[in-house]
Parts: sequence; structure tokens; C-alpha cells
Amino acid sequence: MTDDTPTTDNATETAAVERPPENAAITGASTLPQDELNRLTDDIIAGLKTVYDPEIPADIYELGLIYKIDIADDRSVKIDMSLTSPNCPSAQELPVMAENAVASVPGVRDVKVEIVWDPPWDPSRMSDEARLVLNMW
Repeated sequence: MTDDTPTTDNATETAAVERPPENAAITGASTLPQDELNRLTDDIIAGLKTVYDPEIPADIYELGLIYKIDIADDRSVKIDMSLTSPNCPSAQELPVMAENAVASVPGVRDVKVEIVWDPPWDPSRMSDEARLVLNMW
């Protein structure tokens, strides 16, 4: 190895790969002004935080059910979300509730919510706020 060979911390890289992000990855259109993209992002997240799983006293964003939010150039939004389990009794209503919450954000055009199962949801995706509400420390 030479002095200019980059080194990496494999433990850090492995931990980042093994533990999914607590909340959604957010991608935005390159043609939207940054301040507009920031406003849309904040408002979309605020909208998602109004949607609660009827069986769990925490919102879907803090539960880590939102995996990805993609804001397109035309301000249409695509959301990848999961459920706590494939047998979730709210499987039909939660995506519609999320879609309606985001559709109500000023400036958002169309909204599409897609249920994804990879990676499977697990409690490690929850934020500290959700853990506190659910007393899961």
C-alpha cells in the first residue's frame, strides 16, 4: 500500500449497509430551485407525519415506513413505503392516507405511493421519537 492509497473503515461501511436509514431517502428534481425543493420536502414530510397507523400511536414517517420520497421536475411525487408486516390490517388504507396527505401539500402535482417489501421493515427503522412514544428503549 502506498501513501496515496485510500483507506476505508470497513466497520463503518458495514454498519451503514447493515442498518437502514431511520427515515426516507429524499431525491429531488435538479431543475427546481433549492429553496423550493427544501420547502416541498419539509411540507411533504410534515404531511406524512399526520398519518398514523391506527394500531400504533406513532406516525408512519417516524415509524420508518417511508423508504423513499422522489420529487420530480414537474412536482409530481413518488413515495416508496412499507408496512410493519405483510399481514398489516391497515394495508389498504395507509397508502391512500399517505397519498392524500402529500397531495394536499401546496405545489405538489400528482402523488403515487408504492408499497415495497425490500428491505423488510423492522423496528431498527424507527426514529428515537417513535421509540419514545412506544416505550421501546
